[in-house]
Amino acid sequence: MKSTARKLVLVLCIAVLAAGFWWLDLGHYLSLDYLQDERQRLLALREAQPAIVAASFFLIYVLIAALSIPGAAVLTLAAGAIFGLVWGTVIVSIASTIGATCALLVARYVLRDSVRRRFGDRLKAIDAGIAKDGAFYLFGLRLVPVFPFFLVNLLVGLTAMRVRTFFWVSQLGMFAATVVYVNAGTELAHLTSLRGILSTRVLGAFALLALFPQITRKVLEGYRARKVYARFPRPRKFDRNLIVIGAGAGGLVTSYIAAAVRAKVTLIEKSKMGGDCLNYGCVPSKAIIRSAKFASHLKRAGEFGFQNVTGAANFRKVMERVANVIKDIEPHDSVGRYTALGVDVLQGTATLIDPWTVSVSLPGGELRSLTARTIVVAAGAEPSVPELPGLVEAGYLTSDTLWEIRELPKRLLVLGGGPIGCELAQAFARLGASVTQVQSRDRLLPREDPEVSEVVMRRFRAEGVDLRLGARAKAVRIYAGEKRLVVEERGTESEIPFDQILIAIGRRARLTGYGLETLGVDTDRTIQVNEHLQTNYPNIYAVGDVAGPFQFTHTAAHMGWYAAVNALFSPLLWLRGGRFKVDYSVVPWATFTEPEVAHVGLNEGDAIARKVPYEVVRYDLAELDRAIADGEPHGFVKVLTVPGKDRILGATIVGEHAADLLAEFVLAMRHGLGLKKLLGTVHIYPTLAEANKYAAGAWRLAHQPKRVLRYVESFHAWRRG
Repeated sequence: MKSTARKLVLVLCIAVLAAGFWWLDLGHYLSLDYLQDERQRLLALREAQPAIVAASFFLIYVLIAALSIPGAAVLTLAAGAIFGLVWGTVIVSIASTIGATCALLVARYVLRDSVRRRFGDRLKAIDAGIAKDGAFYLFGLRLVPVFPFFLVNLLVGLTAMRVRTFFWVSQLGMFAATVVYVNAGTELAHLTSLRGILSTRVLGAFALLALFPQITRKVLEGYRARKVYARFPRPRKFDRNLIVIGAGAGGLVTSYIAAAVRAKVTLIEKSKMGGDCLNYGCVPSKAIIRSAKFASHLKRAGEFGFQNVTGAANFRKVMERVANVIKDIEPHDSVGRYTALGVDVLQGTATLIDPWTVSVSLPGGELRSLTARTIVVAAGAEPSVPELPGLVEAGYLTSDTLWEIRELPKRLLVLGGGPIGCELAQAFARLGASVTQVQSRDRLLPREDPEVSEVVMRRFRAEGVDLRLGARAKAVRIYAGEKRLVVEERGTESEIPFDQILIAIGRRARLTGYGLETLGVDTDRTIQVNEHLQTNYPNIYAVGDVAGPFQFTHTAAHMGWYAAVNALFSPLLWLRGGRFKVDYSVVPWATFTEPEVAHVGLNEGDAIARKVPYEVVRYDLAELDRAIADGEPHGFVKVLTVPGKDRILGATIVGEHAADLLAEFVLAMRHGLGLKKLLGTVHIYPTLAEANKYAAGAWRLAHQPKRVLRYVESFHAWRRG
């Protein structure tokens, strides 16, 4: 209690000082106008009593910085105008550091305990980073004045950085900016009229201020690069402009763009061209889903006026069709096509030797060593497999190995309730397998809203899928040749017999086997990249599943464009203000169950978790003419908007062709179009796409201008006489 009381007293004192500052309008003393008007009097006072003026200025600066009151920048200019470059720099450099340290101590004393109680888990990672590279990052923040001076003080006060470290790093980091600002202040002192603003000296000082963030950023990048490259000899020249490791969606797009702009690029793939999407993921899963959907329609023939319709899935032929679909698409991603585009394609195992050199082990045993100015890692991801006792002995399938089987499992157990598990569970159930789906969470598709999960689970149960929700897998056992999964449900153990088990609990980035560890590339579940897709080695980029944050083919391709342009044109991109920052602001995704689930932006769960205010508008597809005519009157369109406005925060569609329908909302969000624009767009009748328009209409109905309508009603009554 005593500690809390002391904190309250301190906060009260600070509040009183700040209130007094604003109440007495002391802020006008921290303006350029006042500085200009009083410059001669201040100079005279300095000449008469230099020590007193310097000490007073020093204390005022410390107080302003400690209380985080805006005005430090003007005071720094004033120091140059009053004391000149040398003494102005000395005074401000020391005073600003002392004031910043006081602000840090206040934030640490008053706020840190309460912040840590609420966000302790999140701060652990920050503290770990501070312990490792805190001085370096603080130095970077101090070098670039674009980061508010007072904000840096307060935020660092919440971390575990030592006060001594903060003091000397701030002293060094702010010195260059202090010199620039004080110098600008000395030039301001030469202004005698508005015409003087156009003088070369003053314009030069302000130009230096404008360029300083860019210059310091380059210096900082150079320092970091020199540090990370120190142990590697840099080649004098390079064999290639770009080397790409991995021929999935991200690697293919990166290579394609590089070849299109006439760069010399080598693409290395150790397995199959097209990567996971073509060979194990998107393409084969959608092919089997199509066959499974046809099987479900056969069972519904009576709904559409047909009788005596029968049919049983020939699983071998279904899987052969899947293989043929892959073969039909293979030419799009083939060695031949990319070679014709100008890409040097090598099929072998790549290993990073140093930041510019890649060793390639070719199938015949030959080793080739290639150098490139930049390297893009697009190594993809692989299925996550839990360490369940007995699993390896019993054998298991993953989304990678599933496509090799030719006999339908009578009893298939699907472990996992995410998109992959749900798509394949429903498909195999429709093809005739007895499917049990085990999910550790209390619902399927936990990234979606609960009502979305409920629609999917209701359909799954209707189609015979045995859902075991809230069930934790513990082991696999074999009794007399029968395989069983031991699960714990609500504190009780039970066993689920199966013939085949499909592991579908997610995918993990491929981080080993090609030299990341030896080189020291930063990883933590994925390769760590910045907003430009650079690793801690600035010339090494990473895209797609191996880098995250999304594991979608379309985001991998999206990242590939950014990586290619940034890697190949970085010396020129300073003309536009720097490299391109990858844009994840509008990322759609879909789960291809029936009904389909498609999503972009925020759903209700996201909005609540992030404390984003929102309104919801919903349109049920049971009311849509085309859905009724197609015999698919199920699902809905749900849109989140800014309260009182038609700006779209996110959209979720559940129903037939949901992924296709979502494109209109993706376009609208990407280009800032509101629901009024969608409502004013002509949609063909009768189509499923009308659902988007009707959802916009529902928003308009809920936001009618009631006052205007009352006036309009009166107008019409007047006209009737």
